[in-house]
Amino acid sequence: MKFRPLHDRVVVRRVDTEEKTAGGIIIPDTAKEKPMEGEVIAAGNGARDDSGNVIALDVKAGDRVLFGKWSGTEVKIDGEDLLIMKESDIMGVIG
Repeated sequence: MKFRPLHDRVVVRRVDTEEKTAGGIIIPDTAKEKPMEGEVIAAGNGARDDSGNVIALDVKAGDRVLFGKWSGTEVKIDGEDLLIMKESDIMGVIG
């Protein structure tokens, strides 16, 4: 990927959820909820504070993260559906 997010923004790829319920019922794509879990693909250098110092991000490429259902902006980069969001939209890192 030839895209680098700026400042405190990160690029996230949604992680697909299970297509079957516990009872074995297959869920069609139209009825699925958007996953709130993803993998960080790229991260910016960090935000600047009032004195101009860069504050590094807590997440890095490869981290598995949880984010809000409506967080971020959906974009298509190199034919892949991705999300661009601020680090503050991320609720936490998994594992």
